[in-house]
Amino acid sequence: MKIPFKWLQQYIDITLPPADLANRLTMAGTEVKGLEVIGGSWENIVIGRIIAVNPHPNADRLSLPTIDLGTEQHTVVCGAPNLMVGDKVAFAYVGAQLIDGYTDKLSTLKPAKIRGILSSGMACSEKELGISDNHETIMVLPPEAPIGIPVADYLGDTIFDLDVTPNRPDCLSVVGIAREVAALTGQSLHLPQVSYEEAVPPIDQQISVEIDAPDLCPRYCASLITGVKITDSPKWLQQRLLACGIRSINNIVDITNYVMLEYGQPLHAFDYRRIRGNKIIVRRPTPGEAMVTLDGVTRILSENMLVIAGGEGAVAIAGVMGGADSEVTPETTSILLEAANFNPASIHYTGRQLSLPSEACMRFERGIRPELTIPALKRATQLIIQLADGKAARGFIDVYPGKLDREPILLSVGKVKTLLGVDFSLDQIVTALTSLGFDCKMGDSASEVLVSAPYWRSDIHQAVDLIEEVVRIIGYDNIPVTMLSQPLPRQNPEPILALKQKVVHSLIGYGFQEVITYSLTSLEMLSKLLPEPHPLEPAPLRLANPMTADQEYLRPNLRVNLLAALSANRRHEDGGIRLFELGKVYLPRPDDLPDEPEVLCGILSGPGFEKSWQGEAEPVDFYTAKGVVETLLSQLGVEASLEHCQDETLHPGKQASIVVADGSLGVVGELHPKVARAFEISEPVYLFEINLTALLPYTVGHRMFQPIPRFPAIVRDIALVVDAGITHQKVLNIINSFPLVSQVTLFDVYTGEPVPPGKKSLAYRITFQSPARTLTDKAVDNVQQQILAKLSHDLGATLRTQN
Repeated sequence: MKIPFKWLQQYIDITLPPADLANRLTMAGTEVKGLEVIGGSWENIVIGRIIAVNPHPNADRLSLPTIDLGTEQHTVVCGAPNLMVGDKVAFAYVGAQLIDGYTDKLSTLKPAKIRGILSSGMACSEKELGISDNHETIMVLPPEAPIGIPVADYLGDTIFDLDVTPNRPDCLSVVGIAREVAALTGQSLHLPQVSYEEAVPPIDQQISVEIDAPDLCPRYCASLITGVKITDSPKWLQQRLLACGIRSINNIVDITNYVMLEYGQPLHAFDYRRIRGNKIIVRRPTPGEAMVTLDGVTRILSENMLVIAGGEGAVAIAGVMGGADSEVTPETTSILLEAANFNPASIHYTGRQLSLPSEACMRFERGIRPELTIPALKRATQLIIQLADGKAARGFIDVYPGKLDREPILLSVGKVKTLLGVDFSLDQIVTALTSLGFDCKMGDSASEVLVSAPYWRSDIHQAVDLIEEVVRIIGYDNIPVTMLSQPLPRQNPEPILALKQKVVHSLIGYGFQEVITYSLTSLEMLSKLLPEPHPLEPAPLRLANPMTADQEYLRPNLRVNLLAALSANRRHEDGGIRLFELGKVYLPRPDDLPDEPEVLCGILSGPGFEKSWQGEAEPVDFYTAKGVVETLLSQLGVEASLEHCQDETLHPGKQASIVVADGSLGVVGELHPKVARAFEISEPVYLFEINLTALLPYTVGHRMFQPIPRFPAIVRDIALVVDAGITHQKVLNIINSFPLVSQVTLFDVYTGEPVPPGKKSLAYRITFQSPARTLTDKAVDNVQQQILAKLSHDLGATLRTQN
């Protein structure tokens, strides 16, 4: 919301500089995120009056205006066609900084000889001053503009760019901000006096209003102005709208926009003669109903929307946009002016569904009060009479089916102290609230007051809202600094947060980079994880009201966004890429809220190390990813094993399930080639995924101290011949089941002669060690024979030396 400083000054005597006022507003909860100074570069530009216009002796299209500046006169060369004796203009001396009308760049004005005549100065257009894009004509100032004063003093302004919170729609208006400034500075508020003459016949004899959807339209008001003339708005109105970021259209539309900015109540003007049947019906659209809006687009309306209809169909989409059939045109002579209040949720839905955001939508969907309609309607009617030569019909339409009485709120001094910890007197509380327009009456106790909110405030519902208003106006910086009365409560650590922190630090230490992606995705992206197309099972959770088709579903895994990130980064990086994400996924559950486990997903691709003089680095492979998983779990104190699994996103022969205590907590493997191609990835990618929520119970608790072994170890190598389908993990589990075995390492895998077909050779180095005594060869031989016997019995393994 943009608020011109000079506009504010019309309603309140402001003594603070704009920068100080901006700070006061920000500290009171209405953030001023920027100040724009209009005219800050208008040095050496003053107001002058044209006293003569003579033809140029050497050019038909040029003229020589003489401009009186009060203390001196200047004759310059000018090509504008609108030079008139007596007009007030902006005159720039040599050295002034102006915007070039052809290059749009700031340049310094220099004396120039044009067709033989020296011109030392310039009569400025609006574009040269940066006010608008009009470069064809000289900017003509109002007749009351004083001669000789700097243009910056007359037209310059400071624009407050406000970031208004959603609960304060009253601050989306100049009057609303003026009320805030009055309360903060203690100055009196001077609102414009609204009065105008009314003509006969009365309005209720010329039009009627019926509300068929009172739940969507609690109040509808209208006035009727006849005999209007559609022209351009006066310059002051155009400039005021432009300062707020709204372009001028014509005097009627500009007045509705002006009053919306002034009071915060959106208005709409209909061409009264084009409303058939002289009747307005506020209703829901009929099934399949369509209408052409002001932008010339045919809109298909749904039954959840609201329309303003005449006798033969809709003439406007309520609170969003008017219809082309009732548009104000240069031929319009009678205006039906609408000021209504609509359901915020309905306007929000309609604006989003039709992709028609607007200033009016923004105000309605934040919940402006129905009581704003009449003051804004009267103000706009007054301006139309003044600026369009109209005549108002007697009275106005006011249909108010949603009228509700607002009960006063009981506020006590004790309640204020309990919440703020500060002793404010009842007088201080009442003074602060009264300055904001609240009505305060004494309660049953001397320390209580009954407070009624003003009609323009829609955010006051309970005592805490009033307490917030009190401390805002008194000033947060006036609350004294005190020590805590009690020590801070003991922190109860959240185990999952500690686990996530450990995982993040560990993976960063392994050379990974963390990414954070959206929790939303699309079916198209999820389908890329499938090598062969088929319906997703279980179906992902769809948002009821998605903002875009690309963010329509809650992610059931982290893979899709992580692979998309890898694909995007690979276009700019030819080295190794290691990425991971840690976040929630959303798994549907029947007749219940979704399960939301914390999941870790990581990917690796490219070379394992940076290039060096020692040669090309080997690319990462399955064992690189496996090593990352095993190292991470080891640092977390978790013993896990890898077993065969079938994850369709991964390569059928290069994947494994991460098993902890007989339960699968994740997977590791190479990405399926078809999936990689779907993400436009042309190299092998290795992925691991771990359910941290399921892993958490195995990471909590105290880890037992393991002393360094005092006794020497004995190392034995054995080579086993097993069936080709026997996995290393099965062999490892059997060997590790014996108590004297402290370490097992697989150092060779071999197939071929002399190993029989269908068999493979696995060579292991086994370390035997006892924490209590020095082992003898006989004791180790005995354990080794037991190991071989169990391997032979369970897996059919034989020593390779026996073949």
